[in-house]
Amino acid sequence: MSSRLPSASPPAKPVTPSAPAGRPAGTAPALVWTALLLVYVLWGSTYLGIRFAVESLPPLGSAAARFAAAGLVLAVVLRLRRGPGALRVERRQLGSAALVGVLLLAGGNGLVVLAESGPVGVAVPSGIAALLVATVPLLVVLLRSATGDRPRPWTLAGVTVGFVGLVLLVLPSGGADAVPLAGALTVVVGAICWSVGSFLSGRIRMPADPFVATVYEMFAGAAVLAVLAVGRGELRGFDPGAVTARSWFALAYLMVAGSLVAFTAYVWLLHHAPISLVSTYAYVNPAVAVALGALLAAEPVTAQVLLGGAVIVAGVALVVSTERPRGAPSVAAGEDSGR
Repeated sequence: MSSRLPSASPPAKPVTPSAPAGRPAGTAPALVWTALLLVYVLWGSTYLGIRFAVESLPPLGSAAARFAAAGLVLAVVLRLRRGPGALRVERRQLGSAALVGVLLLAGGNGLVVLAESGPVGVAVPSGIAALLVATVPLLVVLLRSATGDRPRPWTLAGVTVGFVGLVLLVLPSGGADAVPLAGALTVVVGAICWSVGSFLSGRIRMPADPFVATVYEMFAGAAVLAVLAVGRGELRGFDPGAVTARSWFALAYLMVAGSLVAFTAYVWLLHHAPISLVSTYAYVNPAVAVALGALLAAEPVTAQVLLGGAVIVAGVALVVSTERPRGAPSVAAGEDSGR
């Protein structure tokens, strides 16, 4: 999930600064597209990274380590660049960031990690997880509607199309390559947690700086994930020597590529590119995830996956393209994730 920090993600991403209506003068198009490519590929690849990491690492324990390490690195960088007061926030802002972090990272990303762990037939393929998480913008629109906002008719049409795709994707087919229903529902609950966290982040008092907010979100999410990992007995008898090199590499990749590089590129884009362009990550990431899963992990891409995924992506594209800039922070709230 990416997810902003993918969680993170996706995501991956929760305080979204106001984006300019167009690219500021002097910003090289090559830089914009380079940053956008990083977000497309790195956030899209975090779903496969999660699958490889949980092959031999404790699911929630590895997620806790990922966000704790990424948060610590980001905190150190901010402290060195901005001085002693770089991370100073009000108590209320700290509480808000912690709440959002728990919803996004422990609820959103943690449930995706759990869904991708387990034996074949139980674990959700990484590409399917990415397609399910792609419903986050649709869920945010529903939350806005429930609180009195009135999205455009075409936005609601996009939500309807997207959820039809969701049903098509998880509909039992009876074949060996059918999407595991329990795992799929787990991802959907994670997407709901991510949506609620993203929705609240624009309506409660958060730290003004998105990097500072992310530090506290990561620490809060990592703390809850660590408690849950201990509660599930994940660390009982854990032997680091039994962890494969692929899982260690995947965890390092998630920390650096998913939680630091892609997020930095995303925040930079919010200040230097039109929000309509930045928001395209919401429907490009799933396509990247499905392709990488098929190429590098031999995940099956059935006709049902292609049809359901295409309908979901079409719905999300319709929502993103019809939203006004004022609605962009909510619609683009799949920011990680690390996803």
